Amino acid sequence: MASILDEYEDSLSRAACLPPGRASVGIPHSGYVNARLEKETPIFNKQRIDFTPPEKINSLVVSCNQLCMSLGKDTLLRIDLGKPDEPNQVELGRKDEARVYKMFLDHTGSHLLIALNTSECLYLNRNAQKVYTLEEETGPAPVCCLEIERGIDGKYFIIATTHKRLFQFVGKVAEGTEQQGFSSIFAMHIDHLPSFREFPASFGYSEIAFYTPKLRSSPRCFAWMMGNGVLYGLLDYGRPDSILSEERVWVYPSDIDVTINKPISIVLTQFHFLLLLPDRVTAVCTLNGQVVFQDVFLEKFGSLKHMIKDPAVGQIWIHTEKVVFRYHVQRESRDVWKMYMNMNKFDLAKEYCKDRPECLDIVLAKEAEHCFQNKKYLDSAKCYALTQNYFEEIALKFIEAKQEEALMEFLLKKLASLKHSEKTQTTLLTTWLTELYLNWLGVLEGDASKRHLYLETRERFRNFLISPKNKECLFNNRASIYELLASHGDTEHMVYFAVIMQDYERVIAHHCQHEEYDEALNVLSRHRDEKLFYKFSPVLIQHIPKKVVDAWISMGIKLDAKKLIPALVNYSQSGSTQQINEAIRYMEFCVYELEETEQAIHNYLLSLYALCRPDSLLSYLEQTGTSPSRIHYDLKYALRLCAEHEHHRACVHIYKVMEMYEEAVDLALQVDVDLAKSCADLPEEDEELRKKLWLKIACHVVQEEKDVKKAMACLSSCNLLKIEDVLPFFPDFVTIDHFKEAICNSLEDYNKHIEELKREMEEATQSAKRIREDIQEMRNKYGSVEPQEKCAVCDFPLLNRPFYLFLCGHMFHYDCLLQAVYPNLPAYKQAKLEDLQKKLAATSQPSKAHHRPKDTDATSLGKGQQSREQIKADIDDIVAAECVFCGELMIRSIDKPFIDPQKYEEEKQSWL
Repeated sequence: MASILDEYEDSLSRAACLPPGRASVGIPHSGYVNARLEKETPIFNKQRIDFTPPEKINSLVVSCNQLCMSLGKDTLLRIDLGKPDEPNQVELGRKDEARVYKMFLDHTGSHLLIALNTSECLYLNRNAQKVYTLEEETGPAPVCCLEIERGIDGKYFIIATTHKRLFQFVGKVAEGTEQQGFSSIFAMHIDHLPSFREFPASFGYSEIAFYTPKLRSSPRCFAWMMGNGVLYGLLDYGRPDSILSEERVWVYPSDIDVTINKPISIVLTQFHFLLLLPDRVTAVCTLNGQVVFQDVFLEKFGSLKHMIKDPAVGQIWIHTEKVVFRYHVQRESRDVWKMYMNMNKFDLAKEYCKDRPECLDIVLAKEAEHCFQNKKYLDSAKCYALTQNYFEEIALKFIEAKQEEALMEFLLKKLASLKHSEKTQTTLLTTWLTELYLNWLGVLEGDASKRHLYLETRERFRNFLISPKNKECLFNNRASIYELLASHGDTEHMVYFAVIMQDYERVIAHHCQHEEYDEALNVLSRHRDEKLFYKFSPVLIQHIPKKVVDAWISMGIKLDAKKLIPALVNYSQSGSTQQINEAIRYMEFCVYELEETEQAIHNYLLSLYALCRPDSLLSYLEQTGTSPSRIHYDLKYALRLCAEHEHHRACVHIYKVMEMYEEAVDLALQVDVDLAKSCADLPEEDEELRKKLWLKIACHVVQEEKDVKKAMACLSSCNLLKIEDVLPFFPDFVTIDHFKEAICNSLEDYNKHIEELKREMEEATQSAKRIREDIQEMRNKYGSVEPQEKCAVCDFPLLNRPFYLFLCGHMFHYDCLLQAVYPNLPAYKQAKLEDLQKKLAATSQPSKAHHRPKDTDATSLGKGQQSREQIKADIDDIVAAECVFCGELMIRSIDKPFIDPQKYEEEKQSWL
């Protein structure tokens, strides 16, 4: 019979096979490779113990690595498997014919119960005993198995078996009396038999095994070996009477003939019970009753006597009369997933293969197929999405079954499982799901009875669109999504999608096309995108001008007002006052609130003022003043604009700013003489121009207004005009009486002026006289130089070379003074001094000819001598103009750096 390992390997080999010749296009398939390089270790691995007993082995028990063995008639051998070299041998010391029938060892390996063939039960722990008798129909019966468990609230459960019966004792032990034993529980059943189960068939003996999942926990299930099979079930400690639940009887395998080779022992693991026969060990799965393992022993070892499991370690021990074997249980749950899967218990199957993706994929595929066959399409879609099956096959299954909702669920789950790098697959699924959602919404929208389902589906679709995981893919393929939405005529979701994609341009355009201008402006104002303002303002201002201007003002400096001028111009072309007022309102906000300096803004505001508000025009011009640095409009454009609309006062102001005072006065005389007078006084530094302007005013007053009194008033307003300047403008018939006062005033002014000139002439004469006297005195001045005097620069005797003597007393050699003065001279004087020195050197050189020319005479020599003296005088004027220590050169040198900045780096390097 094949072992469970072979079956496991065959199942994996079948699972790993893929259909030949298949190629996946869309969502790729990634299968699992299950090739094994080595044969997997069996679940039950046998090992023979190197031990030769001195006598025959009658019984053997193991718990918590403590082994107790009954040898011969009355010998007990106790071995700590952690210290196998230190066995402990105990003699029972019985004089009668009593022999050990069976032994029971607790989980800690400390307490040993010995059942004798005389229906007695011994307790061995430091030479202490305890005895209890179980009754059957024929009287007392030997104990086959005993199990004690503690529940909640101090309740204890005791299970004991005989040949045919299973007894259950339930009771409480008073707190603090546990050391006195369970006599109180047994005493409850003195007058009548305890609760028991009895089965008709019997070998003459029985055995019960328990499985405890963890150390120091209660057993979870049991298996009782009876005459007709194995009673298997769970232990439920919450039940009031019997703790046995979910019982079932597994009939012995067909190769076991109970009349010939009866089972001897049974042990229970998590998913198997093992039966010990005289020549073999058979393992049966508790899930399906199938034999999964069989191990035949050789005849040389003798007949197998007993099998027991160490509940703490999990090892299984088997012995004959001479030999001891041990089984290690390894990865017992390796094939459980397959059994649960075949039983359609998929949750349990997935639990036992969660760390084995290749097996989990098989379970998911089987569960998906099971749900599909039972028409649980949504559950099937969820499972299929987690498998590695071919994407196309699964999608076609749902399409053929006309299960669009399940297909959508499958695609959604598949989309969620894709990696970020799988962009092509993500795009395919996203687009397909959008199409499916739109189709489904189109079907539901036309059915009023499915309104609730329509709203629910719409909400799911919107959640799909706003999902952060899908955002990048939707954004990169938004053109395709727009086309899908347009093809279905779903403008509602087109706008919704555009908002998600922050494609506000499309949203605003949609509102404008449907004449929803307020909604369009709300979107603009909410998202404050200046580019969209520039694009849609020309349309919106035609319909909701005030709201648009309010929105512009709320945007403040974020908007470039210059780019909004085209919208305002188009809007105000009709020339209505209301339209122009809105344009003026925004332009004034820009100029006065934002302090905009852009010339186009100011020019446009000027044009609006000139067209509709002349009073505001003049106040605006006057507010900007006449300083060019404060004026941001184009003067020529403003002048042309004002002249075109005949705003003369504004033109006069502009002329004044442009300093075109004659034009300003000429135009002002057409409006107001006082305005012309204010213009005439503006050129304060140019008296000739002021006089000319006032003459224009006087001429206008006389010739145009024919008002002599006003003309005389002009004379008093300007001190530059005289009576003789304005007389030519008066007509001949005007009498002298009109000018009498003016002429008298003029004559008085002339007399005063003449007297002032005389006084100035006398002062000038006296000043000239004093200067001549000073010059004469300077000619007679001299200074004395002692022989021992030295140059103030070089400190050498002064009289050795030509020298200068200054009135301050400083004396310098000519060459020393020249070196001291030259660096402090301006560049042009340095050049002039060099030129004079060259000329002086040329005049001092003798002629190369041996004889002088014949035409040379005293006159020519005299002229040459005068030229040399003049050169020397010019050099003295530059070099000896002032003392180098006492004059302005010394004062100016205070701010001069010691090192020339241009030569600083060169000087710095020379010091390194």
